Amino acid sequence: MAAPSKTISVAPMMDWTDRHDRFFLRLISRRALLYTEMVTTGAVLHGDRKRLLGFDPSEHPVAVQLGGSEPAELAEAARIAEGFGYDEVNLNVGCPSDRVQSGRFGACLMLEPDLVARCVEAMRVVVSIPVTVKCRIGVDDQEPEEALPAMARAVCEAGCETLIVHARKAWLQGLSPKENRDIPPLDYPLVYRLKQAMPELEIIINGGITTLDEAEAHLAYVDGAMLGRAAYQNPYLLAEVDTRFYGEARPPLSRHEVLEAFLPYVQRELAQGTHLHAMSRHILGLFQGQPGARAFRRHISENAPRPGAGVDVIRDAMALVSRDQPVLAAQ
Repeated sequence: MAAPSKTISVAPMMDWTDRHDRFFLRLISRRALLYTEMVTTGAVLHGDRKRLLGFDPSEHPVAVQLGGSEPAELAEAARIAEGFGYDEVNLNVGCPSDRVQSGRFGACLMLEPDLVARCVEAMRVVVSIPVTVKCRIGVDDQEPEEALPAMARAVCEAGCETLIVHARKAWLQGLSPKENRDIPPLDYPLVYRLKQAMPELEIIINGGITTLDEAEAHLAYVDGAMLGRAAYQNPYLLAEVDTRFYGEARPPLSRHEVLEAFLPYVQRELAQGTHLHAMSRHILGLFQGQPGARAFRRHISENAPRPGAGVDVIRDAMALVSRDQPVLAAQ
């Protein structure tokens, strides 16, 4: 299986990038690489795999992000994920939550690059899809100028060809996970210097990227840009990705066309017992900045959680916003 292009990707985000959100985002961009929420090795090995790892084929290219620190467990989880059809397996070395610290994975692994390397090696032995790593530039009192290159060298020597760098430190003590997404300062130049020093390693930059113009500016220095909250809160931001970064001639769907294409999926999922709110919460930002956007959000937020809510909730909300044309300057 050919490795998916990582020029533009949407970050793994807990509670956000579930399978419903990914199906929805794929209607806006056919080419951006999408990531799952982080899934722990324990959940994969002992939980409901179909619920945790199942996805619609239309989501391709899609990567799974794993959380763990035991090489053997990660290898087995990666093997299982490949069996589900994922295009890439990514190791989380950046999440700063209390849960991952107690489990000795996520950002605390920045302190153990040799262990991360062993994890990468173990996964690469059992899968044919790319094994990638997503990390921070350091944690706590680490010196990023030393910590980031040390991690990069370790995973590169283990056979990892792609490193995704959230260009902030993570403070495991003193900051909440939410604060860790905003308060530590961004250091993009450090990531640029890493690419210069290790041209053989594919470097994807992440953190604080809010527009496609910003993403494109980073591509002068690194190999790809990963968008996070901006792509979730304003999903139509992705509408220009295919034409702008991948040279596709086919224009994107308009916002209304995206929803029309989403409704059959919603109907299928409702028939299988999925609650409307589980899907509709991901579309609230679709009309951001457009006339009627507030009414659209309010109607869905008030009505989708109600028992028995169906696709008419979305249709009625669509009627509250004017029909638009595809926006090729959605930045």
